[in-house]
Amino acid sequence: MAFLGLLVADRLLAARSSSIAAILLVAACLRLILLPLPATLSDDIYRYVWDGRVAGTGLNPYFLAPDAPELDDLRDDLWERLPHRQVATVYPPLAMAIFSIAARLPAPTLALKLILSLLDLGSCALLLFLIRRLGVPDRRAIWYAWNPLVTLEIAGMGHVDALGVAAILVVAVALVSRPPRAVMAGVAAAAAVLAKLVPLVGLPAWARQSGRPWLFVVVVASLLLVTLVPIVALTGGIPPGAVTYGVRWEFNGPLFEPLWRLLDQTHAADGVSSLLDWAKARTGWIGFWNRFYPWNYPQLLSKLILAAGLLVALGFAWTDRRPVPSIGRIFSSVILFSATVYPWYLIWILPWAVICGHTAWLGLSGLILLSYLPQFTELPLFPWVYLLIWTPFLLLFRLPSSRWSID
Repeated sequence: MAFLGLLVADRLLAARSSSIAAILLVAACLRLILLPLPATLSDDIYRYVWDGRVAGTGLNPYFLAPDAPELDDLRDDLWERLPHRQVATVYPPLAMAIFSIAARLPAPTLALKLILSLLDLGSCALLLFLIRRLGVPDRRAIWYAWNPLVTLEIAGMGHVDALGVAAILVVAVALVSRPPRAVMAGVAAAAAVLAKLVPLVGLPAWARQSGRPWLFVVVVASLLLVTLVPIVALTGGIPPGAVTYGVRWEFNGPLFEPLWRLLDQTHAADGVSSLLDWAKARTGWIGFWNRFYPWNYPQLLSKLILAAGLLVALGFAWTDRRPVPSIGRIFSSVILFSATVYPWYLIWILPWAVICGHTAWLGLSGLILLSYLPQFTELPLFPWVYLLIWTPFLLLFRLPSSRWSID
């Protein structure tokens, strides 16, 4: 119903002029209405506040999972609500700083949602600035500013993705300036990575588009080294939570879901085992090759295949010299080749889909909410809910309006 209302609003605004102030006012009201919602669709916000509390005590949330005995004194009702208590945090330092601030405030979950909603309103304003700069109709902004997915996942459920999206919009503003502002783009790109690691894949393209790639690289590298090296040093390598997420997390990946089942049905793992047996016989390195057998299963094989496909897709995206379509192509490639696609991940794509008028991704922002059905029913995600989400998306993707270009 909310998406039908958004469609009607778009048609009404097409027949009359729309003001930036009105768009932002409605956006603020929608977020204000959803702030009191309990976290019924996702419990991530409880983990955010917990991690912020742990960091605020001077302990290391990248090394200590919530179940760690060292954190016994912090356990309370919040700990009871935590998801994945056996896994250490996966959130980078800038996100952790926001969590720590909220954890010190009264009503920390509400405070965190308010902080993230204010950042999201900033994203709406930056999007409107880009829209006007690029000559796109103002009314397109409502597909982000009034989008039920965005308002629900940020103001309602309190997802930290709002911080990263706001930073990427600053990157885009810096890159479309004439001349491009390399330092501003570098600082914002580093902030995006420090909110969530996904924007790392955009750094090669943004360096070239900045006009001064070496300056951009120096700015980004300096900020990331200062903030990430201490974490790697304290955890003795890649934080264990990040490894667990990369290897084990799986949910609604558009290519992943059918691919791993296909590999399972065709017994691809048996073929890989035969190759490992052959390698052991040829080289005599029995101990070396034995390490790979525990990782030989369809889901991980699918992730490796999709990682290779993602690199190819990113290679094409990096060649696009237009900042906004390039960003859209980069994040859409990540989503398509990912094994995990939660509804709020679509927020990373929506600003660029709005500017480019990309029908498929805008439509998916409504369809993706169907992935919550298995939480409240006995209906499994695959195949029927999966097909309800991705089949219309695939059909929309074939439309001429589903292209990364600015009219």
